[in-house]
Amino acid sequence: MTETGTRRVDLIAQTAMGLIAARGLRGLTHRAVDEAAGLPPGSTSYHARTRARLVEIALQHLADTEIRETGPAIQNLPAASRPEAIDMVAELSADFLHTAMVRDTEHTLARFELALEANRRPELRRTYNRIGSGLRETVTAVLRGLGSPAPERHARTMIAWMDGVLFDSLAGSGSADPPSRDELRVNAAAFLRALLRP
Repeated sequence: MTETGTRRVDLIAQTAMGLIAARGLRGLTHRAVDEAAGLPPGSTSYHARTRARLVEIALQHLADTEIRETGPAIQNLPAASRPEAIDMVAELSADFLHTAMVRDTEHTLARFELALEANRRPELRRTYNRIGSGLRETVTAVLRGLGSPAPERHARTMIAWMDGVLFDSLAGSGSADPPSRDELRVNAAAFLRALLRP
């Protein structure tokens, strides 16, 4: 794909995520993406022939964005032997959660919509799980680096906590008073220390 084609697919994916967040999956159509993105009619259909492909492009965009934003920070984490390791992971977790709540609200809400839709569509569930496995592997590696004796199990628990915080803060009863970045950092550090306690 040409550079122009790649940029257009990125624009289509970003626009699709915004439409899903604002209108739900029922509001996601090729025509709606063209109009919202300011593209000529038929542009979205050219790059995503089916609606299923359009949803998959949006999901992949979400996964790529998360990896791009968290990857460099994860590579710079200290070894578990360093006393500040848990605090640095807590900082990273707070940054991730706060960004998902404040700057990337649309992406987070769209991910919730896609997760619910995946329960009704097996082919979407497979794609959602495949893309989500990347985050699980990353969290598992980080917790292994912190000395977790059961990194896979602890990763599942950590991700469940993070997803719960995001849902409560954006779609649940906690949305009226979401946590600050400092509160997220303190809570993440406390959660990690409880999780990794010998």
